[in-house]
Amino acid sequence: MKIFTLLASIGIAFVSNAQNDKVSKQLQLELNTNEQVELYLLLNNQKVIKASKSTSRIQRLKSVISQLKINAESSRSRFEQRVAKFSKAYQFYWVNNSVWIKTNSKDADKIIASNEVFRAFSNSKQKLEIISEKLVSPNTINSVGWGSTMINAPDVWNMGIRGQGVLIAGQDTGYQWNHESLIEKYAGWDGANVDHNYHWHDSIANPNIPCLDGQNNSASCDDHGHGTHTMGTMVGDDGVGNQVGIAPDAKWIGCRNMDQGNGTPQSYTECFQFFLEPTDLNGENPDVTKAPHIINNSWGCPVSEGCTQPNALESVVNNVVNAGILVVAAAGNSGSGCGTVRDPIAIYDKTFTIGSTTSSDTISSFSSRGAVTVDGSNRIKPDMSAPGSSIRSASLGGGYTSLSGTSMASPHVAGVAALLISANPALAGNPEQLKEILLNSSLAKTSNQNCNGTSGSTIPNNTFGWGRLDALAAVTQATAHLVFSNGFE
Repeated sequence: MKIFTLLASIGIAFVSNAQNDKVSKQLQLELNTNEQVELYLLLNNQKVIKASKSTSRIQRLKSVISQLKINAESSRSRFEQRVAKFSKAYQFYWVNNSVWIKTNSKDADKIIASNEVFRAFSNSKQKLEIISEKLVSPNTINSVGWGSTMINAPDVWNMGIRGQGVLIAGQDTGYQWNHESLIEKYAGWDGANVDHNYHWHDSIANPNIPCLDGQNNSASCDDHGHGTHTMGTMVGDDGVGNQVGIAPDAKWIGCRNMDQGNGTPQSYTECFQFFLEPTDLNGENPDVTKAPHIINNSWGCPVSEGCTQPNALESVVNNVVNAGILVVAAAGNSGSGCGTVRDPIAIYDKTFTIGSTTSSDTISSFSSRGAVTVDGSNRIKPDMSAPGSSIRSASLGGGYTSLSGTSMASPHVAGVAALLISANPALAGNPEQLKEILLNSSLAKTSNQNCNGTSGSTIPNNTFGWGRLDALAAVTQATAHLVFSNGFE
């Protein structure tokens, strides 16, 4: 009782009981203890966004984007005046009708009280969990990693299918665009000059390490190394023997969503919005034709970042998938117990959630298991599994290093999805069919672990999902689906 009296005396705000259903537990804690807070608010008018029935990928994107902007503009026009009374630091996002606000705790209650606010979350930062292992000498040549071989990727490359014509995106700690295995795959590199417009976005304001070029212009960089490693697994090939990527002829674009591994709901949302409609480096002149086919997300947004129930980022994922982009994400590294797939965006139905396997083709001990209990859904997760233990890929500064985690597994799936689109371009813009093919073609894997009423001996299960990724089986199935010949371009 004494502590509550003290907090009230120094001006800390408490959200009224009438608003408790709006406010996440983490935000409530911060409102009770901090003088300043960062709010991440979902606004009302959370309308169901309908996917276009057009067979054009670009038309599907345009249709969803148009619906989202109309919805968000309606809310913003009514809410911005109120916000401006209490803060000068705020940013609206049309991708899910949300707003980030930095304000005094005593004013936060007045903002949250608005009828325009649907849910209120904290925007606090949380460190990314990464499991690292041995460093491999930059001079070591190892043309194909065990993960590529395990999923039969070389057999697909021998068919001439290498990811050509596909654009992969990643949001992570950033990306060293000129790494020897990535530079030729970067969509902003023409072989002689680099242009980061439409190919790179930085969602971190006032970062510890600015991503700037020699002229102080925004430029793709990695302040940690995690992102560069994941992109290497998707597309990496240095041309002299180190082919670490699953889709070495695909192109890539990137967004930094963490500040040296620290991310927030706002930073994740901003990257998703950029990918849905890429812009120049000033955030202007959007061009939907430069949107990616696939987005890899080797990160999680835990409760401490504000991603508590109701799900702060679920509408973002739903809207991006409805627009025709496959969203792949790491399941998390909180295994081996049941119910450890617990962080957004891995928990969502429309997220393609990936667990990790070892070179012995068993589940990695750290790989998070389902079912998803944090939202009451009890849905089976992960959706499938892929190589993620001791994966050799690009290292920040040059050369190669081995890392372990579901962060290393999800890029394998993103890379194979690119191979599927190369094999059958009609799959572009159709994430539902991509996911179905990848699941149905996976190598069935069972477990002795029974989780949340689901036996590990059934398919799918809460350890491996539908099974372990198989690139050759997936491509074979994709090319057999001639019905897609008049589908998405």
